[in-house]
Amino acid sequence: MSESELIAACRLGDHRAFADLVGRYRTNAWHVCLQITGNTHDAEDAFQDTVTAAWQNLHRFRGEARFNTWLHRIAVNAALALVRRRKPTSSLDDDTTDEPGIDLGHDQPRIDDRLVTASLVHQALNELPEDFRVAIVLAEFADLPYADIAEHQGVSVATVKTRIHRARKQLAVLLGPRTDLH
Repeated sequence: MSESELIAACRLGDHRAFADLVGRYRTNAWHVCLQITGNTHDAEDAFQDTVTAAWQNLHRFRGEARFNTWLHRIAVNAALALVRRRKPTSSLDDDTTDEPGIDLGHDQPRIDDRLVTASLVHQALNELPEDFRVAIVLAEFADLPYADIAEHQGVSVATVKTRIHRARKQLAVLLGPRTDLH
């Protein structure tokens, strides 16, 4: 079924069509939630809020943008709202601290090293201004084109490029000289 056919079926109350439609973009939307919230528990909550909001507001989807762009906008907003509500709490994922450190050889970083790196990236992302963080998350983790990010943020493509460039520069400073974000 095409995307437009699925949307039409969803508007008639077809839950299976909605599951198929969201399923096409689930991974990217969930990953956006994860990158913004910084941990799997909050990402799951934000993604659930995303799916609920998408279902409840499907009648507002005008089709001017792709459904994927619309869903990502909802995901970003849901994740940011959750982060704002839970700001005083730590952004570290408690579940990751129980992962065993497995030595994969000299060429591969250990799992615990990768977890520390991921944690540092999440913390650095949280230090960025919200507009920069959203732009770089949508570009790097959701693989959205600049035009879609511009539409999502209500700015020009040039502004998106500037935000992503500045976000990369700030991340490089925050993460230190061992990163290659350029």
